[in-house]
Amino acid sequence: SGIELFKCVYSMILLVFSIIVVLAAIFSEQTVATGENNVNPVLAVFLVCFLITWLAMMEGGQGALVGLQPIDKELYAVSHPRTYACTKLAHQGNNMERVIVGRQFLVVLVVFVTNLMVSSIANASVLSLPDAINETFLATGLAVTLTVIIVGQLTAQVNAANCMLDFINNYFMLFTIYTSLVIEASGLLHSVYLVQTIFSKMSGTPIESNEPSRSVFQSLLFWGRVAMSLVLLGFSFAVLLTALFNGKTNMWDGIPAIASVIIFFILMAVVGIMEGMQIALFAVVNLPKEELRKHPIAYANCGLTFSGQNLQAFLIGRQICVTVCTFVIARITSVSVNTDIGENNVFGVSDGIQNFFNTGMLGALVTTIVASLAWRIIASSLPVAFMSNPLIYLIIRLCLILEATGLCSAAWVLALLQKSLAGYQRDDVYIGTAGERVVFAKDGSELH
Repeated sequence: SGIELFKCVYSMILLVFSIIVVLAAIFSEQTVATGENNVNPVLAVFLVCFLITWLAMMEGGQGALVGLQPIDKELYAVSHPRTYACTKLAHQGNNMERVIVGRQFLVVLVVFVTNLMVSSIANASVLSLPDAINETFLATGLAVTLTVIIVGQLTAQVNAANCMLDFINNYFMLFTIYTSLVIEASGLLHSVYLVQTIFSKMSGTPIESNEPSRSVFQSLLFWGRVAMSLVLLGFSFAVLLTALFNGKTNMWDGIPAIASVIIFFILMAVVGIMEGMQIALFAVVNLPKEELRKHPIAYANCGLTFSGQNLQAFLIGRQICVTVCTFVIARITSVSVNTDIGENNVFGVSDGIQNFFNTGMLGALVTTIVASLAWRIIASSLPVAFMSNPLIYLIIRLCLILEATGLCSAAWVLALLQKSLAGYQRDDVYIGTAGERVVFAKDGSELH
């Protein structure tokens, strides 16, 4: 329609302008990376492009891995050998859960590092633009946020939804899966499994597993990593809160320390609710209507989300909300202590350790566990109670409004361009539709 075309055009203009503004800030050395940490501008651009490309692979790849779970792998073993390798690894035992856990940390870390690379320094001004535009696109981070959402997330998700086989038929996705598994195996995020155990006991729902029960040694190793993760999480909180109260983060100037802390916790709760909503919605919608009607708030929330085309609009709006909040959290929790000029380090640690704090790793760890994975587990364990939160109705409305603005409609244009250039085809071209697969399975013939 004419309205949708208008949205795509103005969104593309905004995207191109945002990319130009970001590049101008990098090359004029007015970002945190190039202006304060002396990163070469060309290297900074390369790193940002790599991070956004990797984010796109992670965002689209997870959807593809989940969507391909019920499909017989032998149907595409010959036509898509790398997709076959990816799904064979990810769908083995409990690996899918491990991939999701490790991948979530990677996603948050990529957003944090991108924020660190592209955040503008104070009073940044590029291309002789008016102060109001510099403030809107650079100081607030709108330019990089739009770029990441459209290029690094929505475009990939659109194509991966219908072209799962082609999208992950590459070694980059296989590398991403292995990296996610290594991160999960490290134990950094194992405290989330304690949350899973607690809510499993509370809800009376056993934890499903595709693997044999752990041996004594495996249990000791598992709970040892849980304890380590809890210690790291507590330490990370201590460092971040100390830095916040002492004004040693990249939070915008003029915002009091106590306000920064309050905003930090509010945003983590908002992100957590949106992360859990997606899980709870699809769990609750399968309940009998009579049962759901007993919970009027949950019933109203589901009714609004699944009405007409609202589901797709909600998912897009939700992605925008989550990414915007994550960028702000990254700004709040990015510890910033200049060791070169002798600023006091957090807890008096050495310069080397302080420089590690400055990478944003601690903020990424806290955000992944407290603002994402924990809420997903709560929503999975208690979906009806989760959807009975009155705030969820307001969040759904906000997501629908954000999508309706068309800010990110350029993703549809880029998805068509990517699909054409990469030669992506719909999955049913290779393996038939779900109905065709059932028929072929019954008569024992093969798909061609």
